Amino acid sequence: MKPTALWLVRPDALPLGERLAAALDADLLQPWLNPHEPPREQFRRQFHRRRHWVLVMASGIAVRYLDGLPADKHTDPGVVVLDEAARFAIPLLSGHEGGANALAYHVARLTGATPAVTTATEALKPLTLGIGCRRGKSADDIAQAVEAALAGRPLSDVREVATIDLKADEAGLLAFCERHGLPLRVIARGDVAARGWVGQPSAWVQENVGVDGVCEPCALIASPRGRLLVPKMALNGVTVAIVEDNLADIPPFFVPCESFDSFRHRG
Repeated sequence: MKPTALWLVRPDALPLGERLAAALDADLLQPWLNPHEPPREQFRRQFHRRRHWVLVMASGIAVRYLDGLPADKHTDPGVVVLDEAARFAIPLLSGHEGGANALAYHVARLTGATPAVTTATEALKPLTLGIGCRRGKSADDIAQAVEAALAGRPLSDVREVATIDLKADEAGLLAFCERHGLPLRVIARGDVAARGWVGQPSAWVQENVGVDGVCEPCALIASPRGRLLVPKMALNGVTVAIVEDNLADIPPFFVPCESFDSFRHRG
């Protein structure tokens, strides 16, 4: 029995589940293969036997599956919910202690989903690093460039690192993120090309990657409410841009023209 398992609710999600199970070295559980026991009962028997779960289902279904099962954040498995279209990877349970936040980023890198991390520790970190680099750059090279770009700001202010999909397997970048406990968000090249926020397009990047720039657009896509704090800075084949969230820009939660009751009873 493997420590990570994927749970499907419909055979339609089987192709996605098979690819993910292979990439995560996880067991793939298909409750319809046991028609004599309700799926939720099957899940209840399995839940505490694994360290990590990826539930390929709607979040509402996941909440019902988990009803009554969580006991303690220090012992509960980490649970990530992934919709069947692989649009969002949501760490629903044990984000830190159970590793669900890190698993959500891993699932997102594998599928192109957006990691939707909601734990307060991450939400209050204001900085996103956009990083691009030439092939073969070491973790030390990347760390030196990041330190120069931060200019005294602590690395603990950084929520995540963003890069283009062509750099998803860059050994030095992965090592840098692992060394400092930073999640890596991978942005599809098509999205970078479509959202080309660059102060100074790079002819080298355009020729070799097919986009005008990497670090600035990746950071801004990953943090759409942020502002470009540090434009592209290049050092020894590594480029870094920094985007800072402005929590003051969060829109108000209430719309004054209509009460909740009128909305609820509309129609």
